[in-house]
Amino acid sequence: MDQATLRRIPAAAIAVVLAFGFPGPSRAQPDTIPVSRFQYPSFAPLVKQAAPAVVNIYTKRVVRSAKKLPPLMNDPFFRHFFGEQLGLGVPEERVQSSLGSGVIFRPDGVVVTNDHVVKDSEQITVVLADRREFDAKVLGTDERTDLAVLKIETHGERLPSLPLGDSDEIEVGDPVLAIGNPFGVGQTVTSGIVSALARTTVGISDYRFFIQTDASINPGNSGGALITTSGRLAGINTAIYSRDGGSVGIGFAIPANMVRTVVDGILSEGRAVHPWIGAAGQAVTQEIANSLGLSRPSGVLLSQVHKGGPAAAAGLRVGDVVMTINGHPVDDSEALRYRVAILPVGDNALLEVVQGGDVHKISVKLTAPPDTPPREVTEVSGRNPFDGVTVANINPALAEELGLDVFDAGVIITKLRRDSIAERLGVHPGDHVLSINDERIALVADLKKALLEPAQSWQISLKRGKTMLSLSVGG
Repeated sequence: MDQATLRRIPAAAIAVVLAFGFPGPSRAQPDTIPVSRFQYPSFAPLVKQAAPAVVNIYTKRVVRSAKKLPPLMNDPFFRHFFGEQLGLGVPEERVQSSLGSGVIFRPDGVVVTNDHVVKDSEQITVVLADRREFDAKVLGTDERTDLAVLKIETHGERLPSLPLGDSDEIEVGDPVLAIGNPFGVGQTVTSGIVSALARTTVGISDYRFFIQTDASINPGNSGGALITTSGRLAGINTAIYSRDGGSVGIGFAIPANMVRTVVDGILSEGRAVHPWIGAAGQAVTQEIANSLGLSRPSGVLLSQVHKGGPAAAAGLRVGDVVMTINGHPVDDSEALRYRVAILPVGDNALLEVVQGGDVHKISVKLTAPPDTPPREVTEVSGRNPFDGVTVANINPALAEELGLDVFDAGVIITKLRRDSIAERLGVHPGDHVLSINDERIALVADLKKALLEPAQSWQISLKRGKTMLSLSVGG
């Protein structure tokens, strides 16, 4: 990215993005919210309406780190005889504080923010615009979308909130306002435009589909809100594209339609539930379009269709091209995944599909990813290199939870006991176990059986992302 860095916004504040058109030069009354910069140049009425629903979030967590040893203690002899008595090398604890922001989603104290704002926090404090402070608890998080839902106890008081809008109504070129506390300097208002939509190449979360704005958003704006002139939430700010940590005019927000799905799932099920379609593919290039006889390169060419999944049940097959979902174009696999993920489980999605050279309208009933085969989550023990390792069978439901390809299969390492042999060997959570002593591992049962075989040494084959790893133990 031309040496620039994509940064999640790490501190407290809010970015409020205002999307609207230009209906004409008629003047508005001073006490009304403007609908055009030609009608009334002040955004004060909108700021006054939105600001009470904006909160600051302060978090604390204990960080443990080893004390720095003096040069003399680099000698193992001195460290062995004197280090323990002097307390050298003993982990020390310090309290780490961080700042973020959030939006009051419901008047009863439900707050939405970024997952990275509250991740691993041991204490969360929400501060309202009127400076009242509340302890908050986490109702649920969704690392895949970088969203978290908090709850504060209001004792029956109704708080100002921002209702959800339809993020698909935002257009490129809509003017924007950013209200926040960048770099902790105090509340600040900046303006800009919505500069792009449907950004799917931004590696911030598993669901890559963002609203882009050039309103000045800096560290201090994470968890902030995008709002329309009707006062409805259009998105949650989550990252900036930066060379040095400051704003260069490129910020990203999670669309409100994704926020709705995540919050509804967390409030009703205790976790975010995203439906699946059971199909995946690649963007149609000009070359592919020419070979398929398409007039232009658009849509997603299906390369995988899960047997028994919703797409297969609806009649989709490998080689079909999905052009739209519920009327919205899908130009790559991330857009396809997003359009499905924002719909409720049980809904029907209407797809426009090029199949056999003809265009068809196909209705697909969306379901939750199946939890089959059974996960069989197992912590391995015994005299083997996997002692202290937790493994599970990969299925579509687990793959969805872990942000994996839903077509993945096999056995995955989900957790490692600290100081286990596997950890010392460099094994990581997320590694796929392919084989043990040349025995293919397709299920947890295969791994258990392979580890029961007496062996003087162990040859282990793993896959980490697209990298193949080989480990040799003993012998």
